[in-house]
Amino acid sequence: MTIRAEALDFGYPGRVVGRTLDLALGEAEVLCVLGPNGSGKTTLLRTLLGLLPPLGGRVTMDGADIGTLARAQVARAAAYVPQASSSAFDFTVEETVLMGRTAHLGAFAAPGDRDRRLTREALERMGIGDLARRPVNGVSGGERQLALIARALATEARALVMDEPTANLDFGNQARVLAQVARLRDEGAAILLCTHDPDHAFQVADRVLLLRRGSAITLAPTGEALTAANLTRLYDVPVVVAEVRTPAGVRRVCVRS
Repeated sequence: MTIRAEALDFGYPGRVVGRTLDLALGEAEVLCVLGPNGSGKTTLLRTLLGLLPPLGGRVTMDGADIGTLARAQVARAAAYVPQASSSAFDFTVEETVLMGRTAHLGAFAAPGDRDRRLTREALERMGIGDLARRPVNGVSGGERQLALIARALATEARALVMDEPTANLDFGNQARVLAQVARLRDEGAAILLCTHDPDHAFQVADRVLLLRRGSAITLAPTGEALTAANLTRLYDVPVVVAEVRTPAGVRRVCVRS
């Protein structure tokens, strides 16, 4: 599974957010997008999924122009994890996750035993099986975020596009999500992950795109992209990249100087 952008201009009618961006996401890879608020991260993700049309250039999935693909084809290939928000309807957590199977069902088909089994497995994988019968609007924002990730897992998509999946999560649940991202990558998934936290990129990213005002500062392997100079330029604050020794080995972390 590959997602590729070529000379991509993205944004909205009458307002270009980013110009001439090139990137490629391949199997068994985590590509992390970092940038300050308003840099165009969410707009870029939505364009790569075909939810917004390119303003220039093109987006392809496995070589096919995304504009030629049916929405169900895109949904089966790439699952989207948006930032958590309240639902307009009071679905249960289980029903919310079961919606991830929609792209595999016919227009009037009901979920079958396999769909429900995959839903239960996704709930358990994210550690929220005990919340299955709870209204999705009656759980915490962090638990709702975990449900959205479980919904993406239930799709069995070969690519995941995740918009700040650790938002609203406590430290333990952030670690759980990042562990799942690494596990999915190791199982062959292609993952595009948007985050505000450079330390998350240090933990799981193979490559990093630094996005500022819609333009790429760099797109490179994690160690090359996440330098003190690049991060200082990205966030307009002085940054130090340090090494910390842990029982698992030496890790790099980002701190303000």
